[in-house]
Amino acid sequence: MARPALRADAVLVQAVIAGALSFAHLHDLAAAAGQSGWKAWAYPVSVDLLLVAAWHRLRSGGSKPAAWCWFVVSLTASLGANVATAGLLDLGDVPAWLRILVAGWPAVAFLGGTLLAHGTRAQAPMPSPELAPADNSAPGASDPAPELPTASVPASVPPALVALARKVAAEHRARTGTAIDTSTLRARLGVPLPLAEAITAHHLT
Repeated sequence: MARPALRADAVLVQAVIAGALSFAHLHDLAAAAGQSGWKAWAYPVSVDLLLVAAWHRLRSGGSKPAAWCWFVVSLTASLGANVATAGLLDLGDVPAWLRILVAGWPAVAFLGGTLLAHGTRAQAPMPSPELAPADNSAPGASDPAPELPTASVPASVPPALVALARKVAAEHRARTGTAIDTSTLRARLGVPLPLAEAITAHHLT
């Protein structure tokens, strides 16, 4: 179990050494390009932060093209400073184009950091809801829908209306010799058809 810890420590030491060397090279190049004092120390911080931000966006699943673009830009700035301070460039006589690049770097780093921090992130597609299959084994699943009970007409009818209905029925039988039907009773009494049917069924039979 101790071996992985030693390997992790070795990687960490290597990262610290590489970061310190790159930091120093960027500082020396910025100072040679006319950025003195604290400004020379701010340049390596800016380059390394942009590199870390681009790498974090690549690992977090953000916009790949934008993250790769700014990763290459910051890596080129860091690698360029390392190569330039390796004796290939006279730091006592820095060319004008390099001074322009160093002076314009803060605006480039600000633009890259803003786009990386506030750019759109890739979102995982939302799973489409699946309809659950109908469970035919559930109790009552295959039973037919219960029929609604029909409205029942109360058999209780006001006595006065019953007496009037019997009188009308007697007059109809005396005149025609037949029992009065429901339609005629309804027309003579002026009551709804269900009430006429109830009177005929319960009080005139």
